[in-house]
Order: sequence, then C-alpha cells, then structure tokens
Amino acid sequence: MSDIRPQILLAEDEAMLRLIAVEVLEDAGFAVFEASDGVEALMLLKANPQIALLISDIKMPRLDGYGLIEAGLAVKPGLKVLLMTGYADVPLPLPLKARDIQILHKPFMLDELCAIAASIVAEDRPPSQ
Repeated sequence: MSDIRPQILLAEDEAMLRLIAVEVLEDAGFAVFEASDGVEALMLLKANPQIALLISDIKMPRLDGYGLIEAGLAVKPGLKVLLMTGYADVPLPLPLKARDIQILHKPFMLDELCAIAASIVAEDRPPSQ
C-alpha cells in the first residue's frame, strides 16, 4: 500500500514547536519530514524530490530560511514555500519577493498552519474526480 499523502518538509530549530507542528500536520493528513536547521533540511529536500511544500523558520542556525529557500529552488524550481517567523517585520530578499511567499507570524494557531499548508499544496493539484 503506497502513501499518497502530500509530503511536507518542516525546518524549525525550536524543538518543541517542531515536534508539535509535525504531529498536527501529520494528523491533518500530511507526511512530514523534519529538520532542525537549514543544512539538514536541504539534505532532506535533495534526497526526497516528492516533497510538495517547504515550511521553514526564517532564523535558524547554519543556514537560515532565506538561504534554504534559494538553495531549495535551485534543486527543485517549482518548490512551494511557507515561511514562519517570530519577528514582526521581516522583508523578503528581492529574489524571493517575486515568488509571492506567504509568511506566518509566530505565535500562530496550529490549525492555521494546517489550513495554509493545505491551501498551498492544493494550488496546482488537479481537481478530484
């Protein structure tokens, strides 16, 4: 039996938030890969080309969310992205502005995270039936 759930990569350095977000996203029907920093996330993205959505914190050790997105888009040009941040004003770097990337500000409701993820993943999917 194959797993046809949409696959998400969650990159978050805050362990408790990562743990809870993974659990909630899995409960919402996603298969979730998790990474504690951008370098680990990039390795997972390269090894798992079926990942439909990258959800990333902006401020992380080793490779921040912006660097991860740029590297991820080089690996997978059609990659969909959702950024998370606890900072009030975080302007996107110019190369990323054209991609219309959503930013979810912390603290957020976990059901909001699931709803946004589902909406982004569904954008290019063919309709059912």
